Amino acid sequence: MNFKRIPVLVISLVALNACTTKKKPEETEKPARIVQVPQFNSDSAYSFVERQVKFGPRIPNTKPHQQTSDYFISRFKKYGAVVTVQDFDAVTWDNQKVQLKNIIASYNPEAQKRILLAAHWDTRPYADKDTEKKNAPFDGANDGASGVGVLLEIARAIGQSKTPYVGVDIILFDGEDWGEPNDTRSKLSLPEGYQDWWCLGSQYWSKHKHKKNYSAYYGILLDMVGSKHGQFFREGASLEFAPSVVEKVWNTASQLGYTDYFVKTNVGGITDDHVFVSELGKVPMIDIVHYQIGTGFFGDYHHSRKDNLSIISKETLNAVGATLLNVVYYEE
Repeated sequence: MNFKRIPVLVISLVALNACTTKKKPEETEKPARIVQVPQFNSDSAYSFVERQVKFGPRIPNTKPHQQTSDYFISRFKKYGAVVTVQDFDAVTWDNQKVQLKNIIASYNPEAQKRILLAAHWDTRPYADKDTEKKNAPFDGANDGASGVGVLLEIARAIGQSKTPYVGVDIILFDGEDWGEPNDTRSKLSLPEGYQDWWCLGSQYWSKHKHKKNYSAYYGILLDMVGSKHGQFFREGASLEFAPSVVEKVWNTASQLGYTDYFVKTNVGGITDDHVFVSELGKVPMIDIVHYQIGTGFFGDYHHSRKDNLSIISKETLNAVGATLLNVVYYEE
């Protein structure tokens, strides 16, 4: 009998308390925040990829490289961003002196809590994985242009909508793709301040932030995010640096119906810009990067002439871009 009566007594007390106790004004629940996420336009994102390819390979020290950087700066300004350009010189593994530019576009610049979105915009100077012409230039439609295309469309969407609650910084890193070929090692010593011949732009930015005492809550890197049937597995270094961000992004993609693209399977880690941003820049960053079953990271068109517009998919661009916009706009 006691076992049955105790719940009744508790319920009665709770009910009585609810009837006799009034909430203080400061205890009134806050209204739920209404989130309006802008539409990601995959046609627009594709056109941004196409425009980059039309400039030609974005190899440092070339006219297409300069023309493309001017285009990025003008687009970001048109879309209402505060733009900062980092000009710096670097030496490549084969002793080429190159002039590089990191391009930063900031939204809601006064917000203390910031999210960093990034991609590299340069093109590798030779197709060293090509089966026939290993010294030929190539378009880099997926390797570089796709990630930038998604970020330009995100910038356009933010610029034409209510800005997110948090601050957003978009960084286009230069000099990512002029590293050593797989079968070659540089005879040079690494320049002071650098740890690798790859990812020169992110290494430079991580030690020379575009804004004094800059920090971000977390970062998301895009690398090769536009290929047909592209898939993104949970990369090992991302899980090490920012596991909660990996969960957030992959869960958001799942809620939006993009499980065919964002696969909840863990794979090994790679060295990419996110490693240096996390370790040197102290901003925990993840990498959304193409993984092909049977081939591994990057796909069989990586650093070859096959990396052209014919492999770019609006559906893949949309899956990545819509996911990122939802992540950013739901951040508090």
